[in-house]
Amino acid sequence: MIVQSAIEEKLQALSPAVLDVLNESHMHSVPPNSETHFKVTMVSEAFEGIRMVQRHQKLYALLSDELAGPVHALAMHLYTSEEWQARQQQSPVSPDCLGGSK
Repeated sequence: MIVQSAIEEKLQALSPAVLDVLNESHMHSVPPNSETHFKVTMVSEAFEGIRMVQRHQKLYALLSDELAGPVHALAMHLYTSEEWQARQQQSPVSPDCLGGSK
């Protein structure tokens, strides 16, 4: 869980109230114990007043090393506290993989 830990550590820069980094690699056509596909759910005051694309850009900047290397896919669900409450503190469920040998 080296990549997952690195992601969790770097995202602390945004002072998340909620942070869930889920390794979803097992749902894809990759070798066992891979760290290539992740889902990030984060609630942070850092997202107040900015559009979704700007929120994504913040994560891209923080995780540039991981995205340039081991991470193939990154699903991001980024909320303000108000948005998180409106979603009843739930992020979307990831769909099953449709590619590869699965």
